[in-house]
Amino acid sequence: MIDYTKVKFQRLETDTKIDSFHSADDDLNDFFLNEAKKYQSELLSVTYVVYYNDNLVAYFSLLNDVVRLEDTEKNVRNRINRKIPFSKQRNHYAAVKLGRLAVDDRYTHQGIGEMILKIIPTMFLPRNKTGCRFITVDALSSATPFYEAKGEFRFFTEKDKEDDTRLMYFDLKNFG
Repeated sequence: MIDYTKVKFQRLETDTKIDSFHSADDDLNDFFLNEAKKYQSELLSVTYVVYYNDNLVAYFSLLNDVVRLEDTEKNVRNRINRKIPFSKQRNHYAAVKLGRLAVDDRYTHQGIGEMILKIIPTMFLPRNKTGCRFITVDALSSATPFYEAKGEFRFFTEKDKEDDTRLMYFDLKNFG
């Protein structure tokens, strides 16, 4: 099992050396090895690398997002709006999207992904600089049990139940 005191998170920089990385998903590998720095230089996302004993074990990318309730089923829209204590409810709320998350094959099933899901909210609380209520993710259908159990994410809708990816959210107000 991982000794979490030996885990380090660092922002990906143009000079960050990536010796090797291989997860079970070729698309995630390709993004990290070939696109992440470009996305960052274009201000489209920010990628963070995770090290354990100076070995690259995972990465995740964050970008801005918005939760649009006008396209959401009424029961979900009501559930979200009831949590917002204002007389005039909005149709959209600020969010950050977990664009990508991958763990190197050598370190899967050791709690690293779960640790990342616990660290991300701390990046926005308590010093939320711009106002951000939700974390969203377009989760692969095969990964939704992980996000539900380990990250306490919920589904926006049941309409995408048969799709390859499912839109999920985490309410930062519930963190802690």
